[in-house]
Amino acid sequence: MNDIFTFILLSLFVVMSPGIDTALITKRTISAGKSDGFKMALGITAGALVHTFAAAFGLSAVLMQSALAFDIVKYIGAAYLIYLGVSSFISKGKNKEQVLDNQKEIPAKGSAFKQGFFSNVLNPKVAIFFLTFLPQFVNTQSHAAKQLILMGIIYTLLSIVWFIVYVIFINYLRKWLMTPIIQSMMEKATGIVLIGFGLKLALERQH
Repeated sequence: MNDIFTFILLSLFVVMSPGIDTALITKRTISAGKSDGFKMALGITAGALVHTFAAAFGLSAVLMQSALAFDIVKYIGAAYLIYLGVSSFISKGKNKEQVLDNQKEIPAKGSAFKQGFFSNVLNPKVAIFFLTFLPQFVNTQSHAAKQLILMGIIYTLLSIVWFIVYVIFINYLRKWLMTPIIQSMMEKATGIVLIGFGLKLALERQH
């Protein structure tokens, strides 16, 4: 690998920048608690590992070269993000009141791990990122696949560490965030963000 320090530094900037992952983790942590927030984070990072191995063994390159394959994955991923966004607008007033009175977690629909995993795996933009970002640090004199896998693992570890810190922070503010007015605003905001990312993904052209 070339310049591991630069790779780690740039990876941290990428991991910490707000995006789909941040919106999903924020929404799930606020609505269902720290445990589901961690599960969502694990699902997202597991998806990143899938892209890592796909990039290392050339599957992502095939995906990017096939317009049909790209479109299929793109539209499925976009539809899934839009679905998650729309679900944020579903009223959960009674559950919110129960949380305030009993300090119990809101039961969330679906597996947090699966939602995080599929939102990441079904996003071809992530595949493009791994194909364009990781190779910049590959030493052509060594085994490229091993280097890509190692960088993907490092990126995944950085991601999970950041997500854990982020979930703990969001959970710390959860009591305030769980007030009806604040949660309604957060649910709508994250819903709009997810729908926006879904539409952007659906309209994205293959380069």
